[in-house]
Amino acid sequence: MKTTLLEIVQSILSDMDSENVNTISDSVEAQQVASVVEDTYYNIIAARYIPEHDELIKLGVLSDSTKPTHFTIHNSIKEIKRIEYNIGTVDDPDYRIVKFVEPEYFLDNMDESGLRVESDYYPDNTDLYVRTDTPPSYYTSFNDYYIIMDSYDSSVEATLQQSKTRAMGSVYPSFSQTDSFEPDIDKNLVPLLIAEAKSACFSLFKGGSDPKVEQAARRLKSYVQNDMYKIKRANTRNNYGR
Repeated sequence: MKTTLLEIVQSILSDMDSENVNTISDSVEAQQVASVVEDTYYNIIAARYIPEHDELIKLGVLSDSTKPTHFTIHNSIKEIKRIEYNIGTVDDPDYRIVKFVEPEYFLDNMDESGLRVESDYYPDNTDLYVRTDTPPSYYTSFNDYYIIMDSYDSSVEATLQQSKTRAMGSVYPSFSQTDSFEPDIDKNLVPLLIAEAKSACFSLFKGGSDPKVEQAARRLKSYVQNDMYKIKRANTRNNYGR
């Protein structure tokens, strides 16, 4: 059972000795607190890895013959961790990993006898080439918006197809300032969200922070870093080559 935004706002208002509300729209202060909770929520999820925000994702499609190996990265995607491409068929799929390479590697390994690739964001007279006789094996990004794969098989398809991609990554969940909205974080992160939002509200609306609230926020921040997973994972140790 998750905690609703209204319950979080009511908890913060109570600790600030403010007027209680039955709905966020009951008072300007409640709406201000809800905005602080939203800002705090995005600060929390942007600054740490939250496993439940990992999911299978789809790349954005261009279907442009002048950019046959291009895909786009949706703004809601925080990080792409793995991309696969189906070199088989719908009935007989064969997904292969398309590995990420640094832009410098991509440039160093281009085959200038391949197809010249057009793109809106490159400077004038910047030549990029992709192969047209084999499925993709690696990709890069020059601007963190376009994904460019190294090749496609023009005897099979005119451009690489979104429907043939399978990607895994981390996404930014949405936030709604409504009473029943439940922040998309684990139950163990909710106390941290409340503590940090409460600390910000005391500072913004009460002229200073509360030492106890600050202490609780620091303690919870240390705890949740070591308790991210519901399914326990083996400890990861650094390999120093010894």
